[in-house]
Amino acid sequence: MIAREYRQLARAADRTRLAVQVRGTGPTLLLLPGQANNHHWWDRTRPDFDERHTTVTFDYRGTGGSDSPDGSYSTRQFAEDAVAVMDSLDVGRFDVYGTSMGGRSAQWLAVIAPKRVRRLVLGCTTPGGAHAVERSQEIRRQLNGPDAQRVLIDLMYTPRWQAANPGPYHVLGDPDMSDRARRQHLSASNGHDAWEVLPQIAAPTLILHGSDDQFAPVVNADLLAGRIPPSHRHVFDGARHAYFDEARETASAAVLEFLA
Repeated sequence: MIAREYRQLARAADRTRLAVQVRGTGPTLLLLPGQANNHHWWDRTRPDFDERHTTVTFDYRGTGGSDSPDGSYSTRQFAEDAVAVMDSLDVGRFDVYGTSMGGRSAQWLAVIAPKRVRRLVLGCTTPGGAHAVERSQEIRRQLNGPDAQRVLIDLMYTPRWQAANPGPYHVLGDPDMSDRARRQHLSASNGHDAWEVLPQIAAPTLILHGSDDQFAPVVNADLLAGRIPPSHRHVFDGARHAYFDEARETASAAVLEFLA
């Protein structure tokens, strides 16, 4: 049974309109997607939480139904936008599950709103800055080449999973984004550095990662676990960047158990 969904617009501090989607029932769980993606990033995974949680998503500025203002973007700004969304829904305390750049934004969210984030899940993400272990130069070169889409799919999923699930895939970026907005998102993700503030995170934290993630190498899960005091990590053997999709059954179960 598909959970009923309703939508509304929220206003960020700078009056940017943010498209918000709410569904399910129970305690509130905010889902934050990856770079240059809108709420459809969660389409396959979101139903796993519908029976136990009210899930909230919103389209980042520059994506989906949200405004696309000029100026620089940052992961801290995305976190501030998330606070504005939760304010618009009159939600006080909530859980957060952020993946990839959404995990970077979730780090800031737990820092700037410590009394509101109850539990935190960080997936396939990094602390950013000089301490993070980034993708190789070869991967960067391939992502800027003529076969970038094919490369990105392979970074997300194993060949075996692709063969059984031919797509379409909802984790490859918002196809309707402007080139300017894509650059703003890339700059926000590349500029992320929460290393110094990570020890301030008070929320119990679950860190999830795929063992074969070349997009954000798995060593970053250890780095995060070492900086966030109330945390533990779980690695999904053989999974790549989109572990939450490919290893969905076990990954969603781990998140539900942690949140419970």
